[in-house]
Amino acid sequence: MCKNVHPPYFTTRREFANFTPKERQLADIIKLLPDNIANQIAAGEVIQRPASAVKELLENAVDAGATDIQLLVKDAGKELIQVIDNGSGMSELDARMCFERHATSKIQTIDDLFHIRTMGFRGEALASIAAVAQVELKTRREQEELGIYIEIENSAVIKQEPCQFHVGTSIAMKNLFFNVPARRNFLKSNAAEMRHVVDEFIRVAMAYPQLQFSLVSNGQELFHLDKGSLKQRIVGILGQSYNAKLVSVKESTDYMNVYGFVGKPDTAKKTRGDQFFFVNNRFIKSPYLHHAVMNAFEEMIPADSYPLYALFIEVDPAHVDINVHPTKQEIKFDDEKVMYAFVQAAIKHSLAQFSITPTLDFELDPGIQQLEALTQPFTKEKQEQQSNSSLYKTFSQANQAHLIEKSNNSNLKNWQDLYKIAGNEPGESFPLEVAIPDYFDLNTGQPQVQHPVTASVIDEGWMEEEVEQKAPAQPVQVHQKYILSQIKSGFILIDQQAAHERILYERYQRALAEKPMATQQSLFPQTISFPPADAALLIDMLTDLQTLGYDLEPFGNNTFVVRGTPADLPTGNQQASIESLLEQFKFFSSELKLDRREQLVRSMARNHAVPAGKLMGPKEMQNIIDELFACAMSNVAPSGRSTYISFKLQDLDKMFDRA
Repeated sequence: MCKNVHPPYFTTRREFANFTPKERQLADIIKLLPDNIANQIAAGEVIQRPASAVKELLENAVDAGATDIQLLVKDAGKELIQVIDNGSGMSELDARMCFERHATSKIQTIDDLFHIRTMGFRGEALASIAAVAQVELKTRREQEELGIYIEIENSAVIKQEPCQFHVGTSIAMKNLFFNVPARRNFLKSNAAEMRHVVDEFIRVAMAYPQLQFSLVSNGQELFHLDKGSLKQRIVGILGQSYNAKLVSVKESTDYMNVYGFVGKPDTAKKTRGDQFFFVNNRFIKSPYLHHAVMNAFEEMIPADSYPLYALFIEVDPAHVDINVHPTKQEIKFDDEKVMYAFVQAAIKHSLAQFSITPTLDFELDPGIQQLEALTQPFTKEKQEQQSNSSLYKTFSQANQAHLIEKSNNSNLKNWQDLYKIAGNEPGESFPLEVAIPDYFDLNTGQPQVQHPVTASVIDEGWMEEEVEQKAPAQPVQVHQKYILSQIKSGFILIDQQAAHERILYERYQRALAEKPMATQQSLFPQTISFPPADAALLIDMLTDLQTLGYDLEPFGNNTFVVRGTPADLPTGNQQASIESLLEQFKFFSSELKLDRREQLVRSMARNHAVPAGKLMGPKEMQNIIDELFACAMSNVAPSGRSTYISFKLQDLDKMFDRA
């Protein structure tokens, strides 16, 4: 007897699963999806990449009350993501229930949504992870002697048995998207995915400086963050160089509290990445509040730079809505204008309090009180000595300000002899070689003289004769930004930075495709250190950097040894050069969707190009002109900017009514 498949209210998913094939055919068209398919669909929004799973697992460990959290990653999370904590652990029933959809311990009623202080509350993360990966769970509570081991694949429990385990939980997620090959194929390179993993790790670790965190990637420890203060946590994440460059922010009101740190203006960078907002310890992205920070730094940093900040906002959960997006990084405030004003005022007050903002200070410098003139007695001997000095007479006697005292050692005697050269008498014209520098070498900074100018000391008629010789026109630098060069049909105005960027871009492209570039070995190798995230990025770029002329290798603990740089670059501060290169690389990674090699080549071309404001000599300008028009695409830089503009002679004649 066939069941009635048209009841007033439809049957449950489990009851529908027990229908026979014939009963299912007689059912209505709209059907409930099986659990594994529903979880995979949900996973598409919750688990977008390995970093999404890292975020969910770390937040679960924090909610479990853990004090020591370890993150292990292999193959940028594609092969393995494992989080081990010493939290409260789970019972056998909870260990099974946590993988069910919408199963959570964080909320019980609808009112709980308006008072959420935990990181998770939806009950979707573990169910989504179990739908797209092979999961192994080990957990034990303190009151139990044995833990529980559960193995899940494609939302189905494969194995469940008791196991020995410490108090806490370990969740290992293996082979992400093994059953969704299309999603796995759309994952980026290991370097790109690892950057996202590190970003999520940093956001959780920075929010909880009182907890211990560690991150191990492919057997190498990238982060080991001990418990400490917020400043110690920021320095541990971003690098020791920021230790003396942080300004404390702290403002308390009845409505909200704002605290944290901002970087001094000299820490601002051209790319985003060191900007962190936390609301009730939850990392958020808020362009509106970011604008408040930028306004507070107005006129202290360039318009295209981004200041460092890690700001925490404490506000009643009833005033915010975090249930806006599955990532929970977009939230809404009930009064955004109040939040904007408080954040901006807090930062401005801190910058002024620590004398970062430009101010007029009329108070006496304490250092003046320590000068010898104020600390030692002014004896009679010193008084007589000062009274007889020329400086004293200048201010105490009339007509002494411009008096030049006679000196027996004067070098002005027999000055006429200076002109008795080669039989010339005073008042006659004679040739004199004047060494006027033609240009300054960009590498050494020294003046270069090619052709000394032969000038007449008294007779200035030589100038007209020199002009009449009609020497070939040389390029001219305009405002140390542009190069003006004459051509047959008129003249061209070249942007020196854009032109050099195009030249270097094609040079580096050829080096990667054909022949590695020459390396200029350093006399003394330099050891440089980077923040863990930058060190991981640099390791991934190492092979291509060596092809482009850099001789550097890892030295352990986020440190590298630089033994040489590209031969066409001036020697100098290698660390600043490589840091700038990494910033450019991260800029292209975030703004443009390019492959890694293209990002690297563009970054090096932008970083090593002659900047605007750099003085150039005729030879250097001519070399840029010659090399630019030898490029395959000479009219635009890799960034899309024009490299030159041409002005035709006939157009100029029309402008001056010569037509």
